Amino acid sequence: MTEPSFADEVKERPTSVPPLRAHSPEVSAAKARRWGAFYYAEQVLRVMKGYGWSIFLYSVGQPAAYLFAMGVGLATLVDTGGAAAFGGVSYITFIAPALLISAAVMTAATEFTFPVMDGFKWRRVYFGPHASPLTPEQIAGGQIIAVTVRFFLQSAIYFVIVALFGASPSGWGWVSILVATLAGLAFGLPLMAYAATIKEDKGQFAMVMRFIVMPLFLFSGTFFPLDTLPVAVRWVGWISPIWHGTELGRVVSYGYEESPVLTIIHIAFLLGLAWLGWVLTKRQFARRMGQ
Repeated sequence: MTEPSFADEVKERPTSVPPLRAHSPEVSAAKARRWGAFYYAEQVLRVMKGYGWSIFLYSVGQPAAYLFAMGVGLATLVDTGGAAAFGGVSYITFIAPALLISAAVMTAATEFTFPVMDGFKWRRVYFGPHASPLTPEQIAGGQIIAVTVRFFLQSAIYFVIVALFGASPSGWGWVSILVATLAGLAFGLPLMAYAATIKEDKGQFAMVMRFIVMPLFLFSGTFFPLDTLPVAVRWVGWISPIWHGTELGRVVSYGYEESPVLTIIHIAFLLGLAWLGWVLTKRQFARRMGQ
């Protein structure tokens, strides 16, 4: 008895399932015009998934090591009578919100520099989607949405680590996840707009890391209160998204006492900087893509 051929098997298969059909070009174009930013965000997230462990180790492992080294190691050397200098809380509780915010800002300095230049110059990954109905604004928005998801997830994981250390005693400590995400956008979006203007790599991003990111990290009240720093460098904290985010993080993490007016200023500063960066980014993306 001969075995049934492939053609016979195909004939015997049930035909109740309708064949799959692609959307018409008109429908696909309409969906792209409406949801294009989310489509592009999905693509960026799928690329990130390919090196997810590297992202995890860099975004969470590094600040967690800082937390252990500074909050557990250095804290043993801090004068036990100096708790008043840190708002009456332990040193690890004091620095934990700052490290959470700093981690988001460091990630912003990574995600909104070379990947943006890569989209325009090296692999030119922005121009393929732009050949479709996606607009430059949607492509920029999709990249921002994807990086925002990364900010949120890494901050959530890091906050769990902070909570395990007992460094977020307030029930509102989880709000620091949102604060870190906002601080990352406040720093990252103006940087994204700048990165979109660069046509030749001449070490600009290395200069940004050395002369902007690191000074902001060191002089934003991260390890000691800002008012204990010399007046000559205190102004760095006043214009730093890290300081504004850190102060908000301390308010929600352990009830750091500050004027409600100052809290509003922190929020307005971060929102305003993020909005300005978004406006400049949209303009520069449209200019680079010929619109």
